[in-house]
Amino acid sequence: MNEHDVIVIGAGGAGLRAAIEAHEEGADVALVSKLHPVRSHTGAAEGGINAALHEEDSWELHAYDTMKGSDYLGDAPAIDAFAKEAPDEVIQLEHWGMPFSREEDGTVSQRPFGGLSHPRTTYAGAETGHHLLHTMYEQVVKRGIEVYEEWYVTRLAVTDHDNPDNRECYGCVGYDIKTGEVAGFYGSDGVILATGGLGQAFDHTTNAVANTGDGPAMAYRAGAPMEDMEFVQFHPTSLPSTGVLISEGVRGEGGILYNDEEERFMFEYGYANNEGELASRDVVSRAELTQINEGKGIEDEYVHLDMRHLGEERIVDRLENILHLAEDFEGVDGLSEPMPVKPGQHYQMGGVEVDEYGHTCINGLYTVGESACYSLHGSNRLGGNALPELLVFGARAGRHAAGGDVEQSQIPTGPSAKSENGDVDPPVDPGAVKNGGDPVAADGGAVAAPKQILDRAIETEEERIETLLERDGINHADVRETVQQTMTENVNVFREESNLKQALRDIREARAQYQNVGVSDPSRTYNTDLIHTIETRNVIDCAEAIALSALAREEFRGAHWRKQHQERKDDEWLKHTLLAWSDGNPELYYKPVILEGHDQTYEPKDRSY
Repeated sequence: MNEHDVIVIGAGGAGLRAAIEAHEEGADVALVSKLHPVRSHTGAAEGGINAALHEEDSWELHAYDTMKGSDYLGDAPAIDAFAKEAPDEVIQLEHWGMPFSREEDGTVSQRPFGGLSHPRTTYAGAETGHHLLHTMYEQVVKRGIEVYEEWYVTRLAVTDHDNPDNRECYGCVGYDIKTGEVAGFYGSDGVILATGGLGQAFDHTTNAVANTGDGPAMAYRAGAPMEDMEFVQFHPTSLPSTGVLISEGVRGEGGILYNDEEERFMFEYGYANNEGELASRDVVSRAELTQINEGKGIEDEYVHLDMRHLGEERIVDRLENILHLAEDFEGVDGLSEPMPVKPGQHYQMGGVEVDEYGHTCINGLYTVGESACYSLHGSNRLGGNALPELLVFGARAGRHAAGGDVEQSQIPTGPSAKSENGDVDPPVDPGAVKNGGDPVAADGGAVAAPKQILDRAIETEEERIETLLERDGINHADVRETVQQTMTENVNVFREESNLKQALRDIREARAQYQNVGVSDPSRTYNTDLIHTIETRNVIDCAEAIALSALAREEFRGAHWRKQHQERKDDEWLKHTLLAWSDGNPELYYKPVILEGHDQTYEPKDRSY
């Protein structure tokens, strides 16, 4: 058993920032990651980091843009804290050595991004996430923070009180990918989940192969509700063949979208008469797919993104990485021809329900980054807001877990925050399969001494892994493919009731099949078949949460488009969707959106660009 004050699960941007802050507060911190930290998906972020740094800009404007972008489903305490603290985090990064792109006078460059009222996106060429990750990892090494790399955390050690509000988290169980050892990690002060996104629930995604929703699924099974899972961001510009991301920075610098008739459709068809290509991502993605569905897509699959007019000097200076991506994956020279792009799953706005310090309803369990829902992004995230989110809320969770001074939380969590019960009629029963095998979701331990809880979780996980290794079952890849295909086909940018119900049927079938999965590779060293099999359970739980929540929300808000419900319904739906795992039966309920912050109150308005 490995013992520390604070355990951080995941070593991407949010995990690194949380670990640094907890260390600064005097805690003994450990990072546990299934990847080497600099291989984390944060490194793939291209665009930039939003922060109000200019004198003519302000945190209030940044907060307003974020709330407007969220389509008024964000919580004001989280949004205000985020916008206020982002500038200090960017300055801290610069002091740590982050190589930001700069103007001729030496000041940090800031470019326009979609949905912003001011150019406030700082960047480092088109490799901002890469440089951010390396800058913070240097700080982790400098501080001597212990890193357990290539340890895959598979289970949380949580008490099994009936009410999740009364539960305690004491650590987690990890599987050493290098040796096959199963061991416990005891966190006396707290456990921080920072495991990233869930893009592998879809088959066309900008996300890394490792992004399988591990954190949200583990927290969900341990009793922390998932919030607003229906809101999935599809990035307008991914490469058709692979899903590789083409940065919004291309459009920020002046890149133009064309259909097959070489029409600049964002303006010519009135999708965004003022902002055009720099409308928010949900608006641009819908516009592209509308053009494609109306027969104006190139090869009926994609549109063109053109940056040739920017000139070679500017492109090479600010977007050189984009040239390499287009050439390597599509055989296109961005200097002389337009690039093919189409929407791809990119970011999960929903996640584990937390307050503005990343704390869940389970005492001692925190979640940060894309795994969490504060709610900062509401129903649609603005480009450039993900990286500062990692910084601001990573720092806040690290400080809180380590016992630092913090203000009283304004965002309630857990069953006590419920305002009304939910009502949804799925075509099949969601949740655990009761008739045999591992029930797919049964984390938690009996009420006992903390280390006994962890010991029991270790024993349970050892038994589960042995079963998977010894069982002659079906391959997990067939199960995962079923989920990915139905999510991409039925729970994409455009959603219909019949499609959502079909997705739930397919996911139910996949869940039943998962009861019989086995691992054909018996080895203990770098057994990727075993790792992917365990990950597939998390993919199933996250996919079902998305589809079920999408079926429940009968309105059109942000990234959630419903064919039968083509308007935002503030009177009925200005509330958060919560799913709680209740003995294997997902319980749907709601809580109100908080539009009143410390310094300003937001009034819902029509969202146009």
